[in-house]
Order: sequence, then C-alpha cells, then structure tokens
Amino acid sequence: MVLSRFWLVIFISSIVFIVVSLFTANTYTIDSVLNGKKDDPVLVSEKYIHELPAFLRDSIKKAPDQTMIINRDTLNADTTYVYKSKTVKIYSGLQKSDGLLPTCKSTLVDLILPLIAYLAFFCGLMELLIVSGASGNLAKLLSPVFVKVFPSIPKNHPSISYMTLNFAANFLGLDSAATPFGLKAMESLQEINPDKDKASDAQIMFMCLHASGLTLIATSIIGYRAAANASNPADVMLPCIITSFIGTIAAFLIVGIKQKINFKSASLLIVLMGLIAAIVGLLMYVNHLDLIGKNYFTSNLSGLILIAIIAFTLIFSFKNEKKFSEANTTVFDTFVVGANNGVKTGVTIFPYVLGMLVAISLFRNSGLFEIISDGIAFIFSNMGVSKEITNALPVAMLRPFSSAGSRGFLIDSMNTFGADSLTARLSSIFQCSAESTFYVIAVYFGSVNIKNTRYALGTMLLVDLICVITAIFVATWFF
Repeated sequence: MVLSRFWLVIFISSIVFIVVSLFTANTYTIDSVLNGKKDDPVLVSEKYIHELPAFLRDSIKKAPDQTMIINRDTLNADTTYVYKSKTVKIYSGLQKSDGLLPTCKSTLVDLILPLIAYLAFFCGLMELLIVSGASGNLAKLLSPVFVKVFPSIPKNHPSISYMTLNFAANFLGLDSAATPFGLKAMESLQEINPDKDKASDAQIMFMCLHASGLTLIATSIIGYRAAANASNPADVMLPCIITSFIGTIAAFLIVGIKQKINFKSASLLIVLMGLIAAIVGLLMYVNHLDLIGKNYFTSNLSGLILIAIIAFTLIFSFKNEKKFSEANTTVFDTFVVGANNGVKTGVTIFPYVLGMLVAISLFRNSGLFEIISDGIAFIFSNMGVSKEITNALPVAMLRPFSSAGSRGFLIDSMNTFGADSLTARLSSIFQCSAESTFYVIAVYFGSVNIKNTRYALGTMLLVDLICVITAIFVATWFF
C-alpha cells in the first residue's frame, strides 16, 4: 500500500514536471522522455541560423558539409549544434536514463529474460534439494537459531533452508543465485502467512536482512575498479564488509525491536559471535595477501563455492535417488518441474518490475532527481561536508531506486575523479553496501501478490540511510 502510493507520487510528479518544463521552454521536446536512450544528446532548442551568434554562423558556413554540421561550443563542451534545412538544433547534456518505451523493452530483454533463465536453473536445483531431503536436513540443523529470529516460523520449516541459501549467496556476491533462493523463501513464507495480502513479520524480517546487503566478496565492484585502473582494486573490500555488516545488524535490531524478539537468547548470541569471528578471520587472511593474491582470492572464491553448491546438489540427488522413485519421479523430471516453476515466477513479477522501472525512468528524465540531488549536495556542502563526499552522494541517492543507474554514477565518478579518489572509493562502498530497495520490494512482494508491505519499506530505507552514514565515516577513516 505504501509502495503503491509512493510509486504513484513519483509517476505523477515526474509527468507534471515534464509538462511544466515543456511549456516554460526548459525543454524543447518530450520525445527523449518517451523514446530516448541513455547517454543520447538531449535536444533543448531549435533556432534559425540567423538567430545564432556570429562566430557560430561563421563556423557553420565554413564547414565542408552544408547539410549537417556539428560544432562544439568552446564555452560549453556539453552543447552540440546540428545544422540542417535552415535550422539549427541545439543539444545539451546527455540523457540520464532510457526513455519510457526503451525501458519497457530493456526491462523484458535485458532484465526479465535473463532473470527467468536464472530462476529456471536455480529453482530446478531447489526442487532437487527438496525432494532429495537436503533442504529438510539444512532446516533441522538451523532451526534452533532461526526460530529465535523468526518466531512465527514452525520448527524445521522449508523456508529456513531457502533463506539460508539466499543469505549465503548474497554474502558471497552471487546475485544470480540469491534472487531465486529469495523468491523461493518468500513463496514458502507466504504459505504460513495468515493474511495473504499483508506482509507477515517473518517476511518483513527476511526482506530487511536481505536488503541490508551483507557481502564478503564484492566481485562486481572490484571488477569496475580494476577496469578503471585502480592501483588496488580490492582496497574497498574491507570498508564494504564493515559497512554492510553494520547495516545488517541495524536491520536486525530495528525489526527485532518492532517484533519484540528476545535478543538475550544464548543460541542467537553464539551464532552472532561466530559470524563476527568468521568475518574477522577472513578479513585478517585477506589483509595479509598481496595485490595479486587479493585479486585471485576475490575473483575465484565465490565462483568456486557456486560450483560446489551445484555439484553437491547433483551428487546428493543421485545418491538419494530412491526418494525420487518413492515420489514417482526422476532427478531430471524433478529439475524440469522446478525450472518450470521458476519460469512462472519470472512471468508473475514482470509487471511489478516494469511499473517500478518505468516510474524511475520518468523520475530521472524529468529532471526532478537532479534538482533533489543538487539540493542535498548544496545543503551538505554548506554544513562543511567535503566536496569529495558530496560528489559521491548521487550514487547513494539512486541506489535504492536503480542498481544500473547508481552503477552509472559510480563508473562516472571513477572516470571523472579517478579510481583512487575518495569520491570513487566512497561511491564503490555506497554501491556495495546497500540494495535496490524499491526494485527488491517490487520483485519479492510482487512474486507472492502482497499489497500491504507494512513497515518494510520504511525500515529498509532507514537501513539504507544508516549504511550511507556509516560508509562516509568508514571511507574517511580508511582513505
């Protein structure tokens, strides 16, 4: 309900701002909003050639091609003049995001179809884990802890194993595996949800812990930094782990207080201390490696673990083939059934994802995002905050809305300020230590048709804010 109202406000506000900009001559055409592509030049005006300054007219007349002349204004490198048929079209700046129609296409082709493929494969594996009994064994092993964090979940419930695999995939930076496991967890939690239209306590806790983004191996961030020729691409790994870990603890405490969870439970404290010890141990190991060793470790660990999970699933399934026979099926047929369920899930969430991304496209291309971003940067700069920090804020602001959009700002910050600048490093931590909140809510709650997300959105945005503040302190401390 809250998400629907927020989406409606963003959508209507963006449209109103676009119409106002058109009639106040701040923009020349709305075609870019509908059909434009990201990084295309934006048409801001069209004039007759005699209306241009003399030095521009002279440049056009001296150009070898009189039908179409492109000339850069030395006063503004972002302005381009295109002359054809007695008129000059003036372009300034680049489009921030795909237009409405290209967004619809890219959502299906570049996002949903690959996601459906991932869902089909990993849901097929999940079905093998279920029928072979592996997921049940995992649920029994972890039930003593999970019943403390999720009191409403029955002991040994299948959702425990799904959530465990989701957390593990996120922890290792395996985004392609995390989403299918997470969607399966939401479906399993929905089965025990007494109010099918309203998010349960267990679903909210799971979503907030998932969105806090605890990550050990920031593979993609390290890859972007390596491509930008950073002196040590993996130097942001420790700050990313610290920031995301604090975000996870904050999410657990905020939701736990709301749901009146017993924080004094011995099993809960033991697991928490064990997790902290494991993270510290891994950090100490990675910290003593040289540059090549760190890059090798971060590049291969998560991939090796994913291969190990797949191999274990297949070996365990064939070892327990009797259970498949008892269920009147085979290992392959079971995989196909799970894959088919994954495809159905992908089709179900497509409209939710499409609606959210279209609203974000309008929001960015309307100019509202830039106004808000510049306003916040202005406020922070007047509070004495370093310009290196304010330059990284667009990544933090856009991260809850769009991973691709914030990634664009991250890459731009590395290209503009240098990969080893505080701005680029802070942007990397912002990108790594938070989740695309609105996208995640649309996908996960949309997959089980939940309309009322209760306090999930507010909590996840609060955790995002905590991660942003933590990232600033950690980055300035380290770099």
